[in-house]
Amino acid sequence: MDNAATVKPGHALRPSELSVPRGDLWIFGYGSLMWDPGFPYVRWAPALIYGYHRALCIFSNRWRGTPERPGLVLGLDRGGACRGIAFLVARADVAPALDALWSREMRRRVYRPRLLRARLPDKEVRALAFIADPKHAGYAGRLSIEEIAERVANCRGARGPNLEYLVRTIGHLAELGVRDHHLLRVLAAARALETTRAASR
Repeated sequence: MDNAATVKPGHALRPSELSVPRGDLWIFGYGSLMWDPGFPYVRWAPALIYGYHRALCIFSNRWRGTPERPGLVLGLDRGGACRGIAFLVARADVAPALDALWSREMRRRVYRPRLLRARLPDKEVRALAFIADPKHAGYAGRLSIEEIAERVANCRGARGPNLEYLVRTIGHLAELGVRDHHLLRVLAAARALETTRAASR
């Protein structure tokens, strides 16, 4: 069964309040965690989760955009399935790994941490994942490809252009043998906007 701690309104969930299993911990990456996990791990494996899909549904007003012009980053939204990477963190490294993740992913509380079933090539495990909170102001909802592409093509933040984030995600998925057709359509639309803009100069 999927597991999540109960979060009170206005309360910032701490790592200690999530009922993670004792011992080693699997962590599921579906966006930037795939290429930049930011914590030590002993192995990784391709992973598949059901019940959620990868979506550019989170406004980014720092890393890939600004408060005046937010970009978009990935969240796990309800419905479908998602392929990504599961990282196995050794028991001794779990606490510092969670602290690093909370500092990175939970600043605005736009994600809800959950333990989800993840299917690996050789077994099924429970893995920690960060789910988009549809009630949060930072949740962009289900935008059209054109709306997403416009932000991706034009926004940038402290970690660089929003387009770079999308390109790196698609590249790492390709290394796993995964073609995310929605993200590829967004990329094509964003590239077309770039071409149109360049031609008009």
